[in-house]
Amino acid sequence: MVIDDDEKITSLLRRSLAFEGYEVTTASDGAEGLRLLGQRQADLVVLDVMMPKLDGWEVCRRLREAGIVAPVLLLTAKDEVQDRVKGLDLGADDYLVKPFALEELMARIRALLRRRPEQSEEDGRLRYDDLVLDTGAREAIRGDRRIDLTAKEFDLLHLFMQNPRRVLSRDQIMERIWGYDYSGESNVLEVYVAMLRQKLEEQGGKRLIQTVRGAGYVLKGDS
Repeated sequence: MVIDDDEKITSLLRRSLAFEGYEVTTASDGAEGLRLLGQRQADLVVLDVMMPKLDGWEVCRRLREAGIVAPVLLLTAKDEVQDRVKGLDLGADDYLVKPFALEELMARIRALLRRRPEQSEEDGRLRYDDLVLDTGAREAIRGDRRIDLTAKEFDLLHLFMQNPRRVLSRDQIMERIWGYDYSGESNVLEVYVAMLRQKLEEQGGKRLIQTVRGAGYVLKGDS
């Protein structure tokens, strides 16, 4: 799904993505984009920020509130740090400044699609290995065992399940789960990762949340 009020950009992306084998739907403003996304499922959303009726920030916020987890790539003429942070806090997955090189945009789209969660379209569940995360019921299941999670534990596991095999830095995780202005305990992430591991690894479950020294954490089957 491409949502942009610039007809030249939507036309360019429609042709270029179709040439690469993608099925493309376009919308000329945020309101139309939300309406179309309510009618059909998108694997990825390319979203302009500055649009009439509803801007890209608001569209992104509403998508996430509606439980739509498709990757969102923001396109904008703004390159200020606070704008990038705002987009990421609202649930965007990547950010590209206009004017952009088409080759870079296509590479970013391919990268985002490779990181898509293994999600069932019918039941709203994320799956990795023998772990299942029910996003509707907000509960985790490993094998035949249900795992009780606190709200923050669920949010943290949800982030990992949305990004399997992708190394997430400490800063990325802190911004997504606790917010960039968090001022509490400095080791809060390490504490929550330890608690998650303990719950996931009960009854001999193998470790899925791995530490990548000097880089962050990754949801991966092998250490």
